[in-house]
Amino acid sequence: MANSKIKVTLVKSLIGRLEAHKACARGLGLRRIRQTVEVIDTPENRGMINKISYLLKSEG
Repeated sequence: MANSKIKVTLVKSLIGRLEAHKACARGLGLRRIRQTVEVIDTPENRGMINKISYLLKSEG
C-alpha cells in the first residue's frame, strides 16, 4: 500500500471556485482541464480529492 497511486484528472474549470478548492487542485499538481496526474495514496491527498471531487475524475 505504501506505493499505491491514484490517477486524478481535472474535468471542470477552476474559474470562479473557492480559493481553498483552487489550492487543493494546485496541491494535487493539476493546472489544466483534462490534465491527469498520479498522486500517492495518502490521507492528505485523499482529503484534497474528496474536497474537490465535483471537479475531478479519479481512478485507482
